[in-house]
Amino acid sequence: MKISVLSLFPEYFAPLLTTSILKRAKEKELFEFEVIDFRPFTKEKHGHVDDTPYGGGAGMVLMCQPILDALKTIRTENSTVILLTPQGITFKHEIAKELSLKEHLIFICGHYEGFDERIRDYVDMQMSLGDFVLTGGESACMVMCDAILRLIPGVIKQDSSDDDSFANGLLEYPQYTRPDVYDGKRVPDVLLSGHHANIKKWRHEMALKNTYYHRPDLLEGRELSKEEAMYLETLKQESDN
Repeated sequence: MKISVLSLFPEYFAPLLTTSILKRAKEKELFEFEVIDFRPFTKEKHGHVDDTPYGGGAGMVLMCQPILDALKTIRTENSTVILLTPQGITFKHEIAKELSLKEHLIFICGHYEGFDERIRDYVDMQMSLGDFVLTGGESACMVMCDAILRLIPGVIKQDSSDDDSFANGLLEYPQYTRPDVYDGKRVPDVLLSGHHANIKKWRHEMALKNTYYHRPDLLEGRELSKEEAMYLETLKQESDN
């Protein structure tokens, strides 16, 4: 996979590729990553990439010319172009999985007050990190790239990602490590039993429990097994009592 980012601030992305898991994955050449400053593409005499909005209003708006000219130099028939905007669909784990299978992703990071509306006509997807506004699209882009790149085979162990929150539509089950007892709080006995079937059953029930109490919306429309339905009914009765 290759990721290209169009941004006015290429230095913003250095920490993403120079620390921890993604650093090692890039050194193994499991993916390509480039950040392209679109300022050099402007045709404005003084290097401007933004201007005042037609009709008046506060702030400056990014012009379409430098961004779209930069896009033309890297876009291919295998590229998926993503515009980061509050008007886009909310980024989720399912989208990260879908995008991790693409050959080439291009992210366009907005800044200032916004960007020329005509840019939307040249993209394949519009995405948002959530219902809030950032000073620019760079921080949102870094979060999305982290979520996508970790799903590429070889970046992390497959069984690690399979148990992640949202990977199977549920929040993750609780995790524990040594010591067995800390400040009077003990690790659940089932995790010390060595009985793999019981551990698997407990983890699934705890994932259901975490989801039921913290993100019940994730259970809406979920096709439940008989065992899941019975366990959730038990949780409901406990809550009612």
